[in-house]
Amino acid sequence: MVTKIEWTSHTWNPTTGCTKISPGCQNCYAEIFANRLKMMKIKEYENGFNFTMHRHKLNQPLQRKKPTIYFVNSMSDLFHLDVSDFFLDRVFDTILKTPHHTYQILTKRSARMMQYFSRRSCPPNAWLGVTVEKASSKERIAHLATIEAPVRFVSFEPLLEYLGNLNLDGIGWVIVGGESGNRARPMLPQWVNPIKDQCLAEDIPFFFKQWGSWGPDGVKRSKKNNGRILNGKIYDGMPAVGGRIFL
Repeated sequence: MVTKIEWTSHTWNPTTGCTKISPGCQNCYAEIFANRLKMMKIKEYENGFNFTMHRHKLNQPLQRKKPTIYFVNSMSDLFHLDVSDFFLDRVFDTILKTPHHTYQILTKRSARMMQYFSRRSCPPNAWLGVTVEKASSKERIAHLATIEAPVRFVSFEPLLEYLGNLNLDGIGWVIVGGESGNRARPMLPQWVNPIKDQCLAEDIPFFFKQWGSWGPDGVKRSKKNNGRILNGKIYDGMPAVGGRIFL
């Protein structure tokens, strides 16, 4: 499915639904969207936001010949504890069968991802990432660093506090974004700029996705009106892999 997410082009959801495990899950956009789709009687969302595996979607990327960047599970978490290793193996088998595509996989369940890849190799066209919202979740970066992958990335979204020192050794891409929606929590510039400065100092591509519902001036507006300009600039950093610059 084509998506409006700024740092990818399509989504592929072999699972839908999730379970809240950290502060960043509090106002989950996927939960709101899933329940809306259930009310619209969309078949894949008949369970609402209850975790569901969709075996019929496993081969979906094989049908697309045009090289595509897929964000895997925009409506779920691929490493949810209810996903069997067998199902994960089938997901990664599809990824291996489609080397013309690039897959971005983002999880909050970094320990499960680390455990899975302790016995398997990451496909050369799969980027692995973790979400870090608060200082208490920085250990996810350490888990990610143990896995060999063509790109390891961190999404600081929604960024909910100042994070202090970050160990970004081996990280190939960083995304930062604020929260959207009626219940969104503010993101302050003094939380964002240290991450941006560290990325620039360490030559890590930096992507500033959005301010969300609260602007850098502390005023609540629509996400569109707050935009994605940081310190007068748009930061669209993306990794270059195999000589190819994405997006």
